[in-house]
Amino acid sequence: MQLPNEFVTKYKKLMGAEADEFLSALAQSSYSGFRENPLKNGQPVATIEKATGKVPYVSTGYYGQVNGKSLDHVTGWVYSQEPSAMFVGEVVNPQAGERVLDLCAAPGGKTTHLVAKMNNQGLLVANEIFPKRAKILAENLERWGAKNAVVTSESPADLEKQFPQYFDRILVDAPCSGEGMFRKEPAGIEYWSPEYPAECANRQQKILASAMKMLKPGGTLVYSTCTFAPEEDEQNISWLLNNYPDLKLIPIEKASGMDDGRPEWADGNEELKKTVRLFPHHLKGEGHFIAKLVNGEPESTEKKCKKKNKRKKQSIVKPDKEQIKLFNQFATSVFPDYQPHQLILFGDQLYDLPLEEDKIEGLNVLRPGLHLGTFKKNRFEPALAWALASLPQEANQVIELSQEQWHQYVHGDVINIDADLPNGWYLLVCEEHTTGFGKLVGKTIKNFYPKGLRF
Repeated sequence: MQLPNEFVTKYKKLMGAEADEFLSALAQSSYSGFRENPLKNGQPVATIEKATGKVPYVSTGYYGQVNGKSLDHVTGWVYSQEPSAMFVGEVVNPQAGERVLDLCAAPGGKTTHLVAKMNNQGLLVANEIFPKRAKILAENLERWGAKNAVVTSESPADLEKQFPQYFDRILVDAPCSGEGMFRKEPAGIEYWSPEYPAECANRQQKILASAMKMLKPGGTLVYSTCTFAPEEDEQNISWLLNNYPDLKLIPIEKASGMDDGRPEWADGNEELKKTVRLFPHHLKGEGHFIAKLVNGEPESTEKKCKKKNKRKKQSIVKPDKEQIKLFNQFATSVFPDYQPHQLILFGDQLYDLPLEEDKIEGLNVLRPGLHLGTFKKNRFEPALAWALASLPQEANQVIELSQEQWHQYVHGDVINIDADLPNGWYLLVCEEHTTGFGKLVGKTIKNFYPKGLRF
């Protein structure tokens, strides 16, 4: 990896006596990691056995690589995530029942961490401005088994109009110059220039200004980047503190190998030591910066709060009586205890919306909660997302698959069984992993695994 000369010069000056060790670390191999999913039915033993160690500051984190076609990964029992990035979710630490916003959420590593910490209770709005990345975010949340997440694809400036002073916690994992990921993603070096961090900082400040309009009085804001650049890190926190006097930095409890923020890289404010820097020459992971702030009573924003979002991108439709009947027939036979928040339709797709209806009106929403299924002519077909968000013990009708049968299932094949069971829909389970739905006719399970996911 060839670092730009201007980058080397900059960090030799900033890092001083540490510079050689710091630059040498960037020439070493990066670390891979994964988190286990506490929302599932147990530990992903098969994947954990291949781990190379435990991430000390994340109870669910491990070093090691994940097989993307393994049962653990395909059913959302593990999520592949760089070890340093895992610390962000630990700092946010959302609680069950809170309203949480992940403002720059794709591809979803930190978002899935937040969902798990919330135990699928409360509301998580996961936003990504770029639609293609938002689609990946929605897919990762589905695999993880998220029930309480709404995925939007909006600019922060548009989102702020819909959610004035609404969220208990907001994570701004800001798009940045990516210096901390150079050894993991060397292609990022091509985009770097001496001016790039300042350009990113300007964009980040606009995102933060929108976030502040959506944060409740007394709410928590966590700002993170994967860059070393002071312009995007300490200097942006100084900008926040100077422009929002009610904001206060909260000390972050640092694990071994984590560094204080550097006040001398900004305006000298000693409070900046409460932020945290993760350097690759001190920690087994890539470069990160994290700050945690609490919001006091803000100035009146009554005028802004009354501002309505007049764009009409999405309107709410409720299922009709016949559709409700079809849904209830399925739910009664397979998930008799399931209690939806509120049922809404997007076209012929049925979702369980964990949010007030007026909040999604006018927004570009990719995933308005848990996808329950699709209405077709005189029938209801359950969605994979509902299966992945469920536990085997929650279902009345379950068929156990062997590993060989699971491979047939994800390949899209029809599966034959020996047991004598009533015809109908069943939750398919392999080694306690919920894998999807199948419809039993005689001794044949018709395969409803989505064609786009088959392998």
